[in-house]
Amino acid sequence: MKFLIVTNHSYMLWQFRRELIARLMGLGEVVLLMPFVGHEEDFAAMGCRCIETRLDRRSINLKTDLGLMHFYRRVVEQERPDLALTYSIKPNIYMGLVCARGKVPYCTNIQGLGSPFQKKGMAGFVSALHRVALHNSRAVFFENQENADYFIRHHIIPASKATVLRGAGVNLAHYRFQPYPPEEDGIHFLYLGRIMREKGVDELFAAARRLKAEYGRRVTIDLVGFFEEEYTATVEQLAREDIVRFHGFQQDPRPFYAAAHCVVLPSYHEGMSNVLLEAAATGRALITSDVPGCREAVEDGVSGFLCPAMDADALYIKMKAFLDLTPEQRAAMGRAGRALMERDFDKEAVVSATLDRILAQIPDACKPQTATV
Repeated sequence: MKFLIVTNHSYMLWQFRRELIARLMGLGEVVLLMPFVGHEEDFAAMGCRCIETRLDRRSINLKTDLGLMHFYRRVVEQERPDLALTYSIKPNIYMGLVCARGKVPYCTNIQGLGSPFQKKGMAGFVSALHRVALHNSRAVFFENQENADYFIRHHIIPASKATVLRGAGVNLAHYRFQPYPPEEDGIHFLYLGRIMREKGVDELFAAARRLKAEYGRRVTIDLVGFFEEEYTATVEQLAREDIVRFHGFQQDPRPFYAAAHCVVLPSYHEGMSNVLLEAAATGRALITSDVPGCREAVEDGVSGFLCPAMDADALYIKMKAFLDLTPEQRAAMGRAGRALMERDFDKEAVVSATLDRILAQIPDACKPQTATV
């Protein structure tokens, strides 16, 4: 068998899907079609064949997008995969159209309703594109139930095509439980991710200013990630004022989870936040928005706190509530988060559920007769 996996980011594919890819390789050849932005050599070492793609993730340009679709068509004609698996908006739409025309079975992953779905002027247009592109998709994977309900309610896909997974799951062996860190130098809140408006960083920065004014050195707000250009001056100013400590992008987030007492993600929308899953697996309390893709990772008041999105006052109150707990209560929240991950978000279970649905879409004549998955 030959599987063609199409995405817009090699680094993200490695971070969250390599276990699935390893299982697919047990069934045959895996060809990866993606921009090379990290870990393509690791995939090659696994035995995957990697094809570099030029893809603008952010903007819509008719000329370049038609060129991308033409490139996808050439690859499909040359490779003739038994099944294509797509991730993110442009691969989902353009590869979906190409596979439908070429009569190649394909499955689609919806990793959240991103910015286009949040804008009134764009939501209808993007929904219409998905409606056409997913018409022939054999299965559509979602990372939370609300996103699946949106696609069904807006008649983008029928309910029979939808499969809701627990995001990408979390590798519990890689993200091991870590003992609660000491508090001698105060409480550390960690934000890990892109520093951009839709992740709720404006609200986080406002809450951080109030907390630092009230608690001083008893509170540290650590930022790990890279910032959108519009936040360069803001982050630099906050660092100069000792409101935040900026650590830049980090290949391995585990030491930062281990050093934190609480991980904060006030995002406006998510598919399923991998940061929250990883942090909870490490045994850290969470404070996050009460929105799809975030709320599933938290038992409110047990493993962390939920608060309304886009509400700096509410975020401040929840962060202050965490500070008002005893060290034993804070540590207990982290243990409860780890238990939730073990119970509901084990990556092996998510990978197995994904494979079961994928293989159900492939004609029996194409399947290896002795394969075990």
